Amino acid sequence: MSFSGMVKEELSRQISTARHCRLAEITALLSACGRMTAEGILHFQTENYAVVRKYFTLLTKTFNIETAIAIRESCQMKKGKIYFVEIADPEQIETVLQGTKLSADEYNGGMLDAGNGFVTQQVCCKRAFIRGAFLASGSISDPEKGYHLEIVCSEEKKADQLQELIRSFDIDAKIVTRKKSYVVYVKEGAQIVEMLAVMEANVSLMNLENIRIVKEMRNNVNRKVNCETANINKTVNAAVKQAEDIRLIEERMGFHNLNEGLAEIAELRLQYPEATLKELGMMLNPQVGKSGVNHRLRKLSEIADGLRMNEEDLL
Repeated sequence: MSFSGMVKEELSRQISTARHCRLAEITALLSACGRMTAEGILHFQTENYAVVRKYFTLLTKTFNIETAIAIRESCQMKKGKIYFVEIADPEQIETVLQGTKLSADEYNGGMLDAGNGFVTQQVCCKRAFIRGAFLASGSISDPEKGYHLEIVCSEEKKADQLQELIRSFDIDAKIVTRKKSYVVYVKEGAQIVEMLAVMEANVSLMNLENIRIVKEMRNNVNRKVNCETANINKTVNAAVKQAEDIRLIEERMGFHNLNEGLAEIAELRLQYPEATLKELGMMLNPQVGKSGVNHRLRKLSEIADGLRMNEEDLL
């Protein structure tokens, strides 16, 4: 099962004890997956069994409506099963629509509109509505690969309403248009953790946090290794350049023309090409610090550069 599937499975088994929260969650589910048919049937449809099971349970506990989950094969490229729940009794439909404050838009295929948000006045109901919206049309990427959570809305008004609810929890949700849909999304890892906390997916939250910690540790180790590798390469390249300069000086003018300090460090560098500046300084008598060794090696480099320039002038 994907990480997104595991989150939905966890959320599907969480039934609120408060009726007003159950109403808010049913509102979100019907707003995304429900519609009124031309025959006057309240139709709910999804491809996720965990979602239809949650809707069925909420209907039973909130309105005491006895119905059934129907299943049919999807016609779209063997996509799998489609699960749906239908309520045909006009009184039961009226009860659900009144309780959820939903209204059917007959000019838009019977799609259900959540109206002015009366069912999300309390913080707990906002959490429930967001949970229902994610169950109905949300997804979350595999945190091993990246951080992205999104909820797809069929209308801009619904996306704006959902964005406002999510932002009330200080989560920076954004909206992007994708084909004919409006996608409310959250990208940053810490913000997605907050979203899981809002929806009360506590097990998934801990799993995501564990993955984030491991990824962060791995990235820190990689950064340290890369930094150390870069320093080693820098040191090696500097030592190679120093050895080349010293050999040029030895060949063109000999160490006997250098002062005692420069001649001593030149011989030591050739003898110990892998030694650090500190180690070279400790070999001198008297001992010299890193800055002193570096100063002498720079002087040797300047002398070598001068010899090269003279050679170019002669050519």
